[in-house]
This record gives sequence, C-alpha cells and structure tokens, in this order.
Amino acid sequence: MSTITDVARVAGVSVATVSRALRGLDRVSPATRQRVLEVAAELQYVASPTATSLASGRTRVVAVCAPFLSRWFFATLVSAIEKELRSQDHHAILFDLENDDYHSRLPLTQNMLWKRVDGIIALDVTMTDEEIDLLDRLGLPVVAIGASIPGRPCVRIDDSAAMRTAVEHLIGLGHRRIAYIGDVPPHVPHVRTPRDRIHAFTDVMAEADLPVEPSWVLGSDWTAQAAAADSAAVLTGSPRPTAIVAASDEMAIGVRETARRLGLRVPQDVSVVGIDDFQLSDVLGITTVRQDVTAQGRAAARLLLDRLLEDRVCTGDLVLPTELVVRESTGPAPSD
Repeated sequence: MSTITDVARVAGVSVATVSRALRGLDRVSPATRQRVLEVAAELQYVASPTATSLASGRTRVVAVCAPFLSRWFFATLVSAIEKELRSQDHHAILFDLENDDYHSRLPLTQNMLWKRVDGIIALDVTMTDEEIDLLDRLGLPVVAIGASIPGRPCVRIDDSAAMRTAVEHLIGLGHRRIAYIGDVPPHVPHVRTPRDRIHAFTDVMAEADLPVEPSWVLGSDWTAQAAAADSAAVLTGSPRPTAIVAASDEMAIGVRETARRLGLRVPQDVSVVGIDDFQLSDVLGITTVRQDVTAQGRAAARLLLDRLLEDRVCTGDLVLPTELVVRESTGPAPSD
C-alpha cells in the first residue's frame, strides 16, 4: 500500500506539500496540486482518516443522540440522517440514551463527545441544563429534531396542529364520546411531544364543548403492546367511547387489535385514529395524521452540514407539514 512519502517522492515535492495539496489548503500552486492529485491516484494512495482529522481538527463524524433507537420513528430518522451525511463524506456515530427504566435516560457526557465528533443531532431529546452547559463548553454545533434546545435550530412538526386535525376528524364524523391514549409522566425523556399532543386534545374537546372523561385519558409507553393492554379497560367499560385518538400510530394499532379481540367492530363500534403514518399503518388501514419522518432527518442533517461546511448559522425552527390520511379505522359515530 502506498504511503504519503511515496507520493511525495514520485511527485518531487515534500511530504508537507502533499498533505496541504490533498487537504485543499493554501500555499500550493495549481500545477503542483494537480501533479500531487495525479500521482496519488496513480499510486492509489488513500489518506488516513485519523491522520487527516488530527491535522484538520475535524473528524467528519456527527453524533446522533436518541432516547430510543429501537423505535420506528427514531430508526427512520437515523437512516435518513446517515444517508444525508454520507452524501457529504460525513458519517454518524449513534448514542442510544435508552435506560432500563422507561422514565429516565442516560446522560450525554464529555467523554462521549470531546474530540470525537464535529456536531450533534439530537432526536427528541430534552436536554438538561448540565448537558446544555457541556455543549456550550465544547463549542459543538447542535441541531434538534422534535424537542427544541435553546439557541439551536430545530426541525419538527406542529404536534398540536397534528392532534387537532385528528380530533376534529372524529368530531366531524359525529363522535362525542372520545378517549385518548398516550399520556406520560412529566419526567420521561421525550416529554415534549406527548405533552403537546395531550394539551391539544383537551383544548379541541373544550372548544367543541365535549367532556373529557378522566378515566378515558390513558397512559402508555407509546408501544403497540402497551397500548393493547392499556386500552382494554376502557373498551370493556360502560359507557364505552365511540372513538379513541392515539398519540401515535403504534398505539392506534394496539388499540384496534384489542377492540377486535373483544369482539368490537372497527370502525362500526369504535373508531381509532393515530398520528405518524407508521410503516404498517397503510397495510392495517389505520387513519392517521401523516408526518414525513425521513424529510425531518434529511433536513436536520443538511442544517448541520451547512454549519460545518459553510459556517451558515440558523437558530430558528423548521416546521414541516402534516396531513390527514383517512383509512378504514374511522367512520361515523354509532347511533346508540
């Protein structure tokens, strides 16, 4: 395998000149740079990424931090981010902050970030004051998705508007007894999205002069399995809601399957609507408010690359649109 010394010898220049030419630095004439590039190609010389990063102070690596990497939403974001970074010769290192306890997460630390990454993309991570101080101290550019971080750009949807669309769809179908699933404790790692969605649900119900039955506001850990179990009591109660709005499609799928196991017809006896357009929602006929998760991941990566490559600074929010997709899981309220 050829070395940088081999390139310098064949090109008739110093090792330092080869290094500057290959890194695109100044103080190298166009003719010399071209000669070095041609020799490097002939000798199939590939610069060491480690050596390059030591010389430039850049790793071309971006930290992607998520409270869960096993969930569809986060996995889809990571895939989109990595593809966008790779298009500009950057790569992602994943930090899964998931803890054994759903109600807490692992912290970001200096050892995870210092001299290892050029920037951070945070996936719906509500940062602590200590973590924000760490980012400021390290001087790392950050782009958030979902949960905003003060002074940093954020790519997101309008979660309140998405939930409003879902609830108004049910009200428009004549439903008055509407339950909700997706409430979480205030200290969970990804609290912003659940908080915004449940607040929007109660606001729309109040505007329509419809009661919110406390026992019909159901907690869940936002998985289909948990929602299937968490919704059983309300679906067997009397009176029973004629519709359930789920804060995510995965929960909507769990609710629908429990309703069917209990002998209820969906949507004739109970309608179910979700948010996200999860990868199985089309196949399973789930009415949803669609968000483009891939577009969010790509947009966040582009914002960070703009900062790293062009030094373009953005601090505002980029809010991407959502849309109602009506499928078989919702229909008119029953007449009883």
